[in-house]
Amino acid sequence: MKLLLQSLYVHQRSLLRGLGRRHFAASTEEYAKRNYAGNATEYNSVIGSLTAQRRHFLLRDVYDDMMLDGVQPTRDIFHSLIVGTMKGSRLQDALYFKDEMKAMGLLPDVALYNFLISTCGRCKNSDQAIRILEEMKKNEVKPNGQTYVCLLNVCAVAGRVDRVYAIIRDMTAAGAGLNKFCYAGLITAHMNKMPITNDTVSKIIGFVESSKGWSSVESSSSNAEIWMRGVSEEEFYNLPTAEYVFRRGCVNRQLTVYHVAFHACANLRDVQAVETLLDMLKKNEQSPDAFIIMQIMRCYLNCGDLDRGLGILEDYLNTGKPPMIELFVTLVEGAMIGHTPKGMQLAQDTLIKMHSRDYFLNPKMGSDLLLAAAGEKTGGYTTANYIWDLMQARNQIPSLPAVEAYYKGLKEREIPEDDPRLLLVSRTYDNLRLRFGTGPGRP
Repeated sequence: MKLLLQSLYVHQRSLLRGLGRRHFAASTEEYAKRNYAGNATEYNSVIGSLTAQRRHFLLRDVYDDMMLDGVQPTRDIFHSLIVGTMKGSRLQDALYFKDEMKAMGLLPDVALYNFLISTCGRCKNSDQAIRILEEMKKNEVKPNGQTYVCLLNVCAVAGRVDRVYAIIRDMTAAGAGLNKFCYAGLITAHMNKMPITNDTVSKIIGFVESSKGWSSVESSSSNAEIWMRGVSEEEFYNLPTAEYVFRRGCVNRQLTVYHVAFHACANLRDVQAVETLLDMLKKNEQSPDAFIIMQIMRCYLNCGDLDRGLGILEDYLNTGKPPMIELFVTLVEGAMIGHTPKGMQLAQDTLIKMHSRDYFLNPKMGSDLLLAAAGEKTGGYTTANYIWDLMQARNQIPSLPAVEAYYKGLKEREIPEDDPRLLLVSRTYDNLRLRFGTGPGRP
C-alpha cells in the first residue's frame, strides 16, 4: 500500500529532481523515505501500479528516476514499460523505451515487437508498424503468427485493405489458416476504407459467414505472453470489445466476429445489415450478448431513431438479464448526438433512472459523457450540469478535454462571473492545465 501511495507522487518527484534536489546532502534514512523505489523489483511494481491506474503518462518519469538512481533496467522492466505505453496509446514513449533497451545491449524479442506493433494500431500508425516488422527481420527476430495477425489488424484500423489482403496472402502461402481475429480485421478494414462503397456491407456479412470455419494460427506460448502481461487478446488486437471483455456477462468471446460486424454496421448506420446479422445469429442458435445489444442500440441512435434505441434497452431489461451500466451509458451517449431537445431530455432522464438504480459513472464514462454533453449550443445546459454534479458528488475529476469543453460551454452562456459553478469549473480547469499542459501529448 505504501508503494502504491508513493507512486502517485512520481511526477512531482521527477520535477524536484530536475531542479537539483537530488544534489542536496541527506542521510540514508531521509533518502529512503522520500524515494519511492530503490531496486529493479520495486520499480517494476511502480510501473505495474501506474499502468493499472491508467497513469501511463508518468512511465517516462519513472524511467528517468530509475536512471538517476543508478538502477539497471531488466528485460522484464522494459516489457512492463512497453505494455504500459501500449495500454496508454503512447507510441513515441514505446519507441523510446525500445531504443533505450537496444542501447543497453538488450535486443527486443518477438513478444516485445508484437506489443510495439499493437501500440501502432492504437495510434493508427500502420506505416510505423510496417517499419517495426522490417526491423524485426533485420535483427533476425522471426515473426510468429501473432505478429502477422496483429499487423493485419493495425492495417485494418487504418483502412488499408490492400495491405490486409497482402498479409493474408502471405499467411495462406505459408500454410497458416485464418482465425477469428483475421476475419475481424477484414471487417474492420472494409469499415474504415474510404470512400465507403455499395458492397461494403455485403462484404462484412460475407466475412461473418466465412468465419464459421476459422482456425487457430497462434501457439499457446504466444498467447501466454500477452496473458502474463495482463493483456487480453481483444486488447492486443485492438478490437472494440477490449474494454468490455472482462465485464461479467457482457461479452461472449465465441462471438468475436459478430461483435466486430455489429460494431461496423452501427458505425455505418445500416439498420438492415444489423437485422440481417441478428437473423444469422439466431440461425446459429446464439443469442446476442450485452455488447451486441449495445451495438444495435448505437445503430438506431446513430440513425436518429431515439424511440427504437430506447425500446432495445427496455426489451433487454425485461428479459430478466442483469442490467449493465454500459447499456445506459450507450443510450445516453447516443441520445446526445446532434444535441436535439428530445435527445438531451432522454439522456438526462436515463441518467436519473440509472442513478436511481445505484449505477454510478466511473471517471472515464463521466468524462466521455461530459465531453459529449458540453457540445450543446442551445438549451439550458442541464444535462452537462447534471453529469458534472454526479461526478462531483463522487469526488471524481473529469479529464482535461471534458473540463475544457464544459468550461467553454459555460462561458458562452450568460452566467455571472462569481457563479459558484463557474468558479469551481474554472479552478478545476486551471489546475488540470497546470498539471498536464495543453499540448498534443497530454493524457
